Amino acid sequence: MIFNNMPVLPLKGITVFPNMVMGLPIGRKISIEAVEAAKENDEMIFLVPQKSQQEENPGADGLLNIGTVAKIRQVLSLPANITHVIIEGVNRAYVRNVNTGGKYYVADADVIDEDENFGENNIEVQSTMRAAKDLFDRYIKLSGSKLSEDVILTFSMAKTPGKLADNISASITVDNDIKQELISDIDPMDRLKRVISILSQEIEILALKNEIEAEVKSNMEKSQKEYYLREQLKVIEKKLGEDDDAQRLKNEFQNRAMEKELPDYAFKTIVEESEKMAKTPITSPEFNVIRNYIETILSLPWTEKTRENKNLISARKALDKDHYGLEDVKERILEFIAVRINSQTPPSSIICLSGPPGVGKTSIAKSIAKATGRKYVRMSLGGVRDESEIRGHRRTYVGAMCGRIMKAMRQAGTVNPLILLDEVDKLGASYNGDPSSALLEVLDPEQNNTFTDHYLDMPYDLSKVLFICTANDSSNIPGPLRDRMDIIQLSGYTIDEKRNIADKYLYPKQLKLSGLKKSQLSIEPDIIDYIIDGYTREAGVRQLERTIGRLCAKAVVEILEKGTKKVKITEDNIADYIGIKKFTREKANLTPMVGIVRGLAWTSVGGETLEIEVNTMAGSGKFELTGNMGNVMKESAKAGISYIRSQSANFNIDGDFYKNTDIHIHIPEGAVPKDGPSAGITMATAMISALMGAPVKNNVAMTGEITIRGRVLPIGGLKEKTIAARQAGIDTVIIPALNKPQMEELPDEIKNSLKFVLVETMEDVLKNAIAEGGKVWK
Repeated sequence: MIFNNMPVLPLKGITVFPNMVMGLPIGRKISIEAVEAAKENDEMIFLVPQKSQQEENPGADGLLNIGTVAKIRQVLSLPANITHVIIEGVNRAYVRNVNTGGKYYVADADVIDEDENFGENNIEVQSTMRAAKDLFDRYIKLSGSKLSEDVILTFSMAKTPGKLADNISASITVDNDIKQELISDIDPMDRLKRVISILSQEIEILALKNEIEAEVKSNMEKSQKEYYLREQLKVIEKKLGEDDDAQRLKNEFQNRAMEKELPDYAFKTIVEESEKMAKTPITSPEFNVIRNYIETILSLPWTEKTRENKNLISARKALDKDHYGLEDVKERILEFIAVRINSQTPPSSIICLSGPPGVGKTSIAKSIAKATGRKYVRMSLGGVRDESEIRGHRRTYVGAMCGRIMKAMRQAGTVNPLILLDEVDKLGASYNGDPSSALLEVLDPEQNNTFTDHYLDMPYDLSKVLFICTANDSSNIPGPLRDRMDIIQLSGYTIDEKRNIADKYLYPKQLKLSGLKKSQLSIEPDIIDYIIDGYTREAGVRQLERTIGRLCAKAVVEILEKGTKKVKITEDNIADYIGIKKFTREKANLTPMVGIVRGLAWTSVGGETLEIEVNTMAGSGKFELTGNMGNVMKESAKAGISYIRSQSANFNIDGDFYKNTDIHIHIPEGAVPKDGPSAGITMATAMISALMGAPVKNNVAMTGEITIRGRVLPIGGLKEKTIAARQAGIDTVIIPALNKPQMEELPDEIKNSLKFVLVETMEDVLKNAIAEGGKVWK
C-alpha cells in the first residue's frame, strides 16, 4: 500500500514508532506548512527522521529512508509562534520520491507490511517476548520511570514481537541514533532481539549507577550523623559542667611551659600550638600530632643543668682506676678537662678517640663523664644512612619524630651531658641524604648553639654538651667533619699492658660474673701470656676477656658436675678447657736466606709481620706480584725496580736484568688483602738480595716507604709494628730516620728489647740488612 504525495514532517533528534502517541513542538516553516497541508488531507502525515540534527533544512539525502505514517490528533498554537502537534504513529513506510521544492516536503509512503504470523504456539517467539517483558520491568524499576496508564495498557496489549519491540523502543531512554536503527529494522524478531540486547546493557549501567549513588549517600549520611553526634556530645558535656579534655590539656601544657623557663620563642610556640589543639576535635588525627609535638618540646632540657666536677685530682684518679696504661691518652684528656675547669668560656673542641677495636675508647668516654660529673649518653652511628636520623623528620610526614640528637638530650635530661657519638667513621650516605653532613652543625662550636631539628623547627642550644666521638680509622671520617675534631690516637696494647689489664681488671670481673671465689680457680702467671700469644690476636683485650670468661665458665661446670673444690689452669691442661691454640706467631727464620725479608705491617687489629719472598728466573723481564696486594703496594714494588735499575752499575747486578730476568714477588697468606707504602724498602731489599744472591739477616725486620731515588720516607703505626716484631722474636728493627720522634713515645719494654736502626737511604738499609759475607757494592 502506497500513500502518494504525503506531506513530510522532518524529525530532528526525535524518532516516532508505530502505535506511539506523543506531542511534537514544531517551529520550522516547512514543518508548519506540512501540518497545515495534512489537516486538509485526512490529517495523515509522514514522519521522517533527519540523519543529522544540525541541518535546519535537510535535502532528500539528509532524510532517513524509513519513516512512520502518522495521524494528527490535535494541533495547539502556543505563545512565541510555537505549534504543538499531538500525533499517533500508524505504520512503518519506505520513503519514496522525496520532493523538497515546494513550501513543504512531500514524498510517497510505501507502507511496510510486517509479517508477524508466527503463531501463538511458537516457543522461540513466546520466550523472546517474555524475556523482553521481564527485562523491561527490571529497567523500569531501576530507572525509577513513571509510565502512564495508556503506555502500560499499550505495552500489555502487544501480542506480537514487532509491536512489543516498538512499544519498548518508544519508552526507553537511549540515544536517538539507536532509536533510528530500531525504526529501520523491519524484521520483527531481529528488532525484538536488538531491544533485548539494549535493555541488558542499560540494566547493567543503571545497576552500577544506583550502587555508586547508594554508597555516596551512605557515606554522606554517616559523616552527617557523626557530626551531629559530636555536637550533641559537646552540649551534653557543657550541661554536665565538665571541662573539655582539649581545654584541660591546653591549660596543663601552658602551665608546664611557664614552670620550665623556656626561651621566648619556645614558649610562644607552645601557646600557639596548644590554642590550635584546643580548637581541634579530639577524634581528629591532627589533635595527636599537635599534642605529641608539644610534649616533645616540654620533655627536652632547656635550663636543667648538672653540677660539673672541677677537681682535677679526682678526675685523674677516675681515669687511672678504670684504665691501665694509655698514659699519653689520659694526659691529653686531663689537659682537656683542666682547661674546661679553669676557663669561664672553655673552648668547645670535640674529642675523637681513634684506634682499633677493644682498646677502651667507649670506656674512656664513660670515665670522662664520671670524672667531670656529667650525664653519659651513648649514640651509635654505625650503619646510619639517613640524614633524618640526625636532624629528625618534618612534621608534614606521617609518624614524624625528632632526630637522635634530640632523643639523646631528652634521655640525658640536662643541657650539659656527655654524648658519645660511637663509630662515627661508619656513617654512610644514601638517597636519603648524608648524615655526616648533618653532623657538621652538631659538632661545630660556632653553630651548634642554634642547632635546628627538623621536627622541632626551632633553635636548640648544644654548646654546653661535651661531644666525644670514637672511630676505628679516622681516615674514613669525611674531611669537613674530621676538621672539627681533636683526634686522639689510641694504639694497641703491648703484652705487658694486656697482662696487667687481665690481672687487675678482666680476671676479677669474670670471677665475679661467674660467681667464683679466688680460692676456687687458680691460673698460673704465665698462662695469661700463653693465652695472649696463642688464643687472641688483637690490638685490644675483648677476645682476651672472652677467653678468660670461658675459662671461668668451664671451671664452674667442673665444680658443679664433679664436685671439684679448686680448678687449676696450667699450660698442660689449658687445651682441655678452651681447645688447642688458634694462632702461632710466625717466628724469625733460623738462618739468613736469599730473597726473603721480614716486613712490618699495621692492621685494624694491631701490628703484624710479613715475610716477603722474591724469586728470579731466566726469562724476558716479566714482573709479577702475588699475595693480594693493593695498588699502593704494587706502586712501591715498581718504585723499587726503578731504583735498582738506576743503581745496577753500583750493585753486583747485570745491567740488563730487567730484559732477561723474570722477577716474582710474593707475600704469603694470599687470602688477606694487603696495601700501603710502608713495605717499599722491604720489597726493594728482597729484590736486591735475590738478584745478587746475597742473604738477608734473619733477625732483622724493616718498615719504610721508598722513592725511585732510594730515599726512605716515614711510616705510621710504629708502636703496633714494633710490638709485632718483638712477638716474632726479632731483635733489630730498621725504621725511617724521620720516625725518630715517634720512637721516643714507645713503651720502655719495647725500646729496651729491640735495637732500632734509623735509615735515610736504601744504602743505609742494605748495609744493615745484608748478612755478613754478602757483598752489596762493587
